[in-house]
Amino acid sequence: MSLPSGTPPDGGPAPHGHWFRRFHRRVLTSAVGLAWNRGREMELMHRAMGFAALSLLTLVPLLIVIASADLASGQGFARWLVQGLGVSEVSQEEVERLFGQPGQALQRTTAFGLAALAAFGVTFGAAVQTGYERAWDLPTARWHTMWRHVVWLAALVACLLLFVGAPPPENASRLVSFAVAAADVFGAFLFFWWSQRLLLCGRIRWRALAPGAAATALGLLGLRIFSQFVFSPLIASNAVTYGQFGTVLVLQSWLVGVGFVVYGGALVGRLVHEALVHRRLARPPEDLRVPF
Repeated sequence: MSLPSGTPPDGGPAPHGHWFRRFHRRVLTSAVGLAWNRGREMELMHRAMGFAALSLLTLVPLLIVIASADLASGQGFARWLVQGLGVSEVSQEEVERLFGQPGQALQRTTAFGLAALAAFGVTFGAAVQTGYERAWDLPTARWHTMWRHVVWLAALVACLLLFVGAPPPENASRLVSFAVAAADVFGAFLFFWWSQRLLLCGRIRWRALAPGAAATALGLLGLRIFSQFVFSPLIASNAVTYGQFGTVLVLQSWLVGVGFVVYGGALVGRLVHEALVHRRLARPPEDLRVPF
């Protein structure tokens, strides 16, 4: 009896099946496969969606109240969001219409409401800490480290104020625009480098956290460029189709992207650090190398 075409004489697996398993094994052991598996283990997408939900419920209301104190610009939180998204003038009008007049939030917020918003903002810092701990496979920090959430939240607000307080001038040259963008990337690198060290309670060395901070800063820059080409036209089109709710949907999607970059940057930084450590350990000592 003749064997089917493509079947080895010994009855073993077909050549194409062997090739597929070898390719699959190679992908799993590659850097991309390792990052994919680590991301699934820490539930990266679910955490990014949780980041967006907590941002919209806890952080955004607090930032609206804080930004309303900046009456000199006359735009409040809408100005912050427009500069972060990098949207066009048409989409900027939709964002400003969504968040209303900046002075109203400050006038209608009581001291108790402001304290509640600050407390909710602290819970957002705790969520970011948990995401960093999952990225590094660290146990949950103890309750007495809550003061770190307060310090981190205050630093985040200060960095946002500095970011929107020094926008690039209108009709600026490419050199000036590049210098401002480079300063923003470097500032983001320093902030997320320090944020990981603070929220991880100093359990990871500064050198190990540097690749994650660099990946996060570059990822946020890429997300801003992506927003100019994708989210900006979506805001204008969704505003026509769904009204102001469409703008909220685009904002929520953008916040998911921010959460993915923040947690994914920390995960990529850990993988880069482990690869550098493995390469350093695999390198033979200087005194054992054979001179040529």
